[in-house]
Amino acid sequence: MSSPRATHAAATVFVQGLVLEAEIGVNADEQGQPQPLVVDIEAELTGEPWRGFSETVNYERLAGHARTIAAAGHIGLVETFAWRVAQACLAEPHVRRVTVRVEKPKALAPAMAGVVIVADLM
Repeated sequence: MSSPRATHAAATVFVQGLVLEAEIGVNADEQGQPQPLVVDIEAELTGEPWRGFSETVNYERLAGHARTIAAAGHIGLVETFAWRVAQACLAEPHVRRVTVRVEKPKALAPAMAGVVIVADLM
């Protein structure tokens, strides 16, 4: 008797808890001073099986997109930041869907505020 074989598989590469400094916000007290963001990225991959590095996405590249966008200058909304990160990650080969969560720890301290953006290739 043979064991069952999967007919479909999915893989998600993730970066969790990436802390960045970014100039972000629309309030007067947020202008001109960096503040921390906590970024989580989940990138769902196409294809299977993943036997080699060329068939997946490097999580360093996902983190690098967030770092580059954070360093590019002032952004008014966390939604805009998350959307830009999502678009950059979707441009990576083999990424078909991405979830970007951005927390802004100082916005409502001690509570946490932020946004989750989900984007995919149709």
